[in-house]
Amino acid sequence: MSINKFLFFALSSVISCVQLQAQQAKKDTLAYASPTICKIDSAQLYAGIDSIITEALDSGAFPGCQILLAKEGQIFYYESFGYHTYDSIQKVRNSDLYDLASITKITASTLALMKLYEDGKFDLDQTLGYYFPYLAKSNKSDLTIRKVLAHQSRLKNWIPYYSESQRKSGKYRRKTISTDSSAKYPNRIPGSDLFLYKDFKEDRIYKMIKKSDLYENEAYVYSGLAFYLFPDLIERLSGSSYEEFLNENFYTPLGAESLGFDPLRKFSLNQIVPSEVDTFFRMSKLHGVVHDEGAAVMLGISGNAGLFSNAYDLAKVYQMLLNGGAYDGVQYLRSETIAEFTRCQYCEFENRRGLGFDKPLIEYDSIKTSVAKLASSNSYGHSGYTGTLVWADPDNQLLFIFLANRVYPTRTNRKIYQLNIRPRIHDLVYDLIEDKKE
Repeated sequence: MSINKFLFFALSSVISCVQLQAQQAKKDTLAYASPTICKIDSAQLYAGIDSIITEALDSGAFPGCQILLAKEGQIFYYESFGYHTYDSIQKVRNSDLYDLASITKITASTLALMKLYEDGKFDLDQTLGYYFPYLAKSNKSDLTIRKVLAHQSRLKNWIPYYSESQRKSGKYRRKTISTDSSAKYPNRIPGSDLFLYKDFKEDRIYKMIKKSDLYENEAYVYSGLAFYLFPDLIERLSGSSYEEFLNENFYTPLGAESLGFDPLRKFSLNQIVPSEVDTFFRMSKLHGVVHDEGAAVMLGISGNAGLFSNAYDLAKVYQMLLNGGAYDGVQYLRSETIAEFTRCQYCEFENRRGLGFDKPLIEYDSIKTSVAKLASSNSYGHSGYTGTLVWADPDNQLLFIFLANRVYPTRTNRKIYQLNIRPRIHDLVYDLIEDKKE
């Protein structure tokens, strides 16, 4: 164990009393405290996580990561490990930003829909045809928003928009993507030297979704298709741009400064951890730009992916949810709204999902799970393709955030799953909590 961690143990006992006194006035904000304040053995916690992460780094599961753990609003562990890339040049810092990937689904589009729902502007049991007139005469007309958000709607899981725009020769079709900028192709696809047709979103993405087949039988199938449509819906219902709505209603008042889209507008490259070296579409190292190809053709601002953040700013959103919608004296959402969106919607059909939110497996499987065996049935969160995970457990008032770039330099690296890195850390924390209960 490093000398810095020993110093942390020594100092934390001194400063925790001051922090806790300050927290009495603001019980709904995050504060720092030692693990012992949360009745967790510090030595076992640090040694256990160090062992798991050392194995991960030595095995090449990812170059580096951030881990944040909080209980009852007290951050008892926040550490960064490794480097931005395998060249071991730039160490990961707690302030560095990661590509959150599909955590965007619940931290952006779903969060906005929760606000519109409780403001009476959005009906979960209305249909796609009602909210999207261009789908009114399609096979998706009668699909309810509730089933769509719970991944119970028969929607296809994904569409490769960029490859669907190519001919067999590899050349791009007219009015899709170009290697040259022009009035008709004004927008550079993030992380590339390719340019997008000015109406690509409406003429291609929306139309491909409209024409896509449905699965024959209704069952749980994870689908991101509707999350490409939700930003437009949020703008129409709110009267604000998708980004503005999120910033004004959540990110800015929460003080989540690093949380947002297109991070290069505010942060330098050395503050952002790269994701993948793209060898099939954008043909470049993806650094400071969205990893997901679908979000890339949405120009980096989408409902399915595109958010960047450090662990601390992301924690503010989920501590707010754990607090029943309140943070730092401000009520962002009603507790009833959070309960509705985070409950299992179709458990009777063996679908564990909430509305947008992921939930623990209905029947625990140590191989398939991303979270701890002891995570409560009321817990919720989401994983991200880049190696990220956020998980909130209201029964235990426990928050777990793990940020990594397991896709660097290639997405074929699946060691984070093979070694069960994230659930093992999560299991360790629950085991230490349980030890104290006994």
